Amino acid sequence: MHVSTSVETCVGCGQCALAVPEVFDQEQSEGTVVLLDPNPPEDLHPAVSQAAINCPVEAISVSKS
Repeated sequence: MHVSTSVETCVGCGQCALAVPEVFDQEQSEGTVVLLDPNPPEDLHPAVSQAAINCPVEAISVSKS
């Protein structure tokens, strides 16, 4: 799995960081997404996929690598 994010699209709701803190964080001043691990371990794939689905502005993209 490969994960990418769009800071330009992100509105800073933080649901991804709450759901998978091993992969996502938030930038301190703006609250926008910070991608910590673009190639997360397999055990996190379901949670990362769900975070992408739950993102209200579709700022998270997931592809199979």
